[in-house]
Amino acid sequence: MRMFRLASLVLAFAFSMTVGSLPARAASPEDTLVLTLKGGDVTIGLRPDLAPKHVEQIKALVRDGAYDNVAFHRVIEGFMAQTGDVQYGDLDDGYNAQAVGTGGSDLGDIEAEFSDDEHFVRGTVGMARSQNPNSANSQFFIMFAPAPPLDGEYTIVGTVEGGMDVVDQIKLGDAADNGSVNEPDRIMKARIAADK
Repeated sequence: MRMFRLASLVLAFAFSMTVGSLPARAASPEDTLVLTLKGGDVTIGLRPDLAPKHVEQIKALVRDGAYDNVAFHRVIEGFMAQTGDVQYGDLDDGYNAQAVGTGGSDLGDIEAEFSDDEHFVRGTVGMARSQNPNSANSQFFIMFAPAPPLDGEYTIVGTVEGGMDVVDQIKLGDAADNGSVNEPDRIMKARIAADK
C-alpha cells in the first residue's frame, strides 16, 4: 500500500513538472480568446488578473474584428510567433510588408503590466512593444519555448490552453531577417468564446 502511494506521489509530481506551463484551470468564456488559423483553432486563456488593461484592449479589438486576416509577420523557430499589427498586417486590406510590425491600433498604447511571478514558457502569450516599456498596443506573440530573458520585461496576457500543435504549424520566417515572413500565415478569425 505504501509503495503504491509513494509511486502515485512520484508520478503526480513528475506529471506536474511536465505540465508546469499549463494553467491550473481553464479561463471563463469571457476571458477565452479563440484564434482560427489554417491548421485549426488555438484557444488562449486570457489573464485579466495579471494584465487587466491589456486584456480589455485585446477583447475590444477582437470584438471589433480588428484581428481577422492579420498576418503572423515575425516567426522565429524555437522562440515565438508574432501577430496583431492591425494597422499594417491585414492581408486582405492594406497589408504593408515594409511596415508590418511597426503599427498598432487607434486605441492607443498601454502602460506596462509586468508580472514578477509569471514566466515566459511554451504557450505563454505576451504583448509586443518597442524599446519603451509602455508602448504595447495590439501586437502579441505566442512562445514556442521558454525565454527567461523576457520575464518581467514584457506583459503576459494569457496562456495557450489548446491548439499548441496548430501554433507549431505557423509558417516560419527568415532567421537572417529577424523572423520576417514572406507570404505569412494569418489569423483567419478571432473571437471571444462568450460571444458565440
